[in-house]
Amino acid sequence: MKVILRETIEPLGIAGSEVDVKKGYARNYLVPQGKAVYATTQNRKLMEQQKAKIDLQIAKERKLAEEMAEKLAGVECRIQAKVAEEQRLYGSVSARDIADALATQGIEVQKRMILLKNPIKELGTYQVPIRIYKDLEPEITVEVVPA
Repeated sequence: MKVILRETIEPLGIAGSEVDVKKGYARNYLVPQGKAVYATTQNRKLMEQQKAKIDLQIAKERKLAEEMAEKLAGVECRIQAKVAEEQRLYGSVSARDIADALATQGIEVQKRMILLKNPIKELGTYQVPIRIYKDLEPEITVEVVPA
């Protein structure tokens, strides 16, 4: 089912774009929440009229994302963890732990934005990318130290 997005939704697309989604997702979530409208000819014309407003919204989102990327560039975060023998951790350091450590520094990041492929299971220093916007991924330094 084709819908036109009224706001940017990360996995789908940016505001104003026409995307194809499952019927239930459109009918039960996107349209009732006001996040999208059905892609009819009337709605397409209406979205064309609102294109300038949408472009302004996208530019504002982009500017905020760039400011956040500048703020995150070069940030170091230290996480203390319990250590077993041979520098291995008892548990692991996950995206949630990194988000919590950044929150203590006054940087609010959602855990889904942290692109950690596998949980960290050893002591050391790691470069972890954070997706701020679709093509902005600054890296932070995460240092795992013994508790």
